[in-house]
Amino acid sequence: METISGYMQGSIERASMALKNGSLVAFPTETVYGLGADATNEQAVSRIYSAKGRPIDHPLIVHISSFNFLDKWAIDIPEYALKLARDFWPGPMTLILKRSNLAKDFVTGGQENIGLRVPDHLVAQELINEFEKLGGYGVAAPSANRFGAVSPTTADAVEEELGDFLQTKDLILDGGHSNIGLESSIIDCTKDKPVVLRPGAITTQMIQTSSGCKTLFSQGISDVRAPGLMKSHYSPKAKVEIGINADPGDGFIAFENVPSPSGVIRLASPANIEEYARVFYNALRSGDQKGLKKIVVCEPAGDGMAIAIRDRLRKAIGLG
Repeated sequence: METISGYMQGSIERASMALKNGSLVAFPTETVYGLGADATNEQAVSRIYSAKGRPIDHPLIVHISSFNFLDKWAIDIPEYALKLARDFWPGPMTLILKRSNLAKDFVTGGQENIGLRVPDHLVAQELINEFEKLGGYGVAAPSANRFGAVSPTTADAVEEELGDFLQTKDLILDGGHSNIGLESSIIDCTKDKPVVLRPGAITTQMIQTSSGCKTLFSQGISDVRAPGLMKSHYSPKAKVEIGINADPGDGFIAFENVPSPSGVIRLASPANIEEYARVFYNALRSGDQKGLKKIVVCEPAGDGMAIAIRDRLRKAIGLG
């Protein structure tokens, strides 16, 4: 396994050829880093599951270069889904659609649906485009971490998480820190109306405005399995608690205007909600690197991105 700059001359060509030859390539997106394989290569995709320790019935998201590849992977696409794709791709949004014959069980987790996304990161875009020039159709890529652990937002975090589980021929493309820092919004588009399965930077209000449909949340509405929906997920080794009352020696994450309790180890002091999302996973990871037993998080209030942060926080605790 080797880490190379995604901006270095020849790196994209090398990485795309590695994908074509069945290797794994970890690469940056605007949300988090993904662990990629040729989405039509069963053996390569099986190595994703092995490296992550991921259950084989847990579906993967296929990353494509543009709206134009949508109908290669999906059928019976509702009009509201087309509106969402036009408005928010490239971007931090995954659409769950009825799968075409190209989408096999080893990518969908045995479901009749497929998750699709067009990432908004220069390195990811160039990688997928170059891979398609070689005859590829898409890159299957969950987050590049062990299953259930904190998603990586830097190349160093990928190496820390998966270095022992990747092979010599695999690559990590370093594209800097992920700009958003939380995984994509996942929207079930197999129903009459869009259903949000996982909140993210594409908010409910944005989805409703684009689609013209009342947008629902997943509780009791959708039976679709999708990434990040387990009760416990995105979890560091340290115990995570919500609040402001931390004990000496605990880690502490809160907005910069919230004072640190005496004796705590301040892990992050974001100035706004966008920065909170961007630094959240790195702060949790930093707590583990410091060997902390407990991390206390002052959760953000409000709508929009705050909903996504609270979702990840509750899964880190195991409250789903």
